[in-house]
Amino acid sequence: MTNEPFVIERTYDAPVRKVWEAISDKDQMKQWYFDIPEFKPEVGAEFQFTGGDPKGQQFLHLCKVTEVETDRKLTYSWRYDGYEGNSFVTFELFPEGDKTRVKLTHAGLETFPPISSFAKQNFVMGWTEIIGTSLKQFVEKA
Repeated sequence: MTNEPFVIERTYDAPVRKVWEAISDKDQMKQWYFDIPEFKPEVGAEFQFTGGDPKGQQFLHLCKVTEVETDRKLTYSWRYDGYEGNSFVTFELFPEGDKTRVKLTHAGLETFPPISSFAKQNFVMGWTEIIGTSLKQFVEKA
């Protein structure tokens, strides 16, 4: 695995404020992402959730918010309970008229153990579904 972060960008037919609320409001997040009852878009806030292969192993994700710029940027650490490694997920929002370009970067994937569940292609598939389909459909609905 290379040290290159995974980056995906998509443009949504929705204003920045709506996309920001979707990625930072725990009640909205559970409709397209994960149910994270303790999520707060505040630096230092810690949260956890369980996720993984729907038909396979599930992992407890341990995360901590490290950067918040309202309507612009949200970063949190992402690691797995019981495993080495730590990564960072960053959502960046860019207004483009009445649309919003979202750039998601997941850096540090190479710090995880070399097991199939943590293979880069799994993150590529997961984030492509989450950013390319789930979030898009959520923010573009009426």
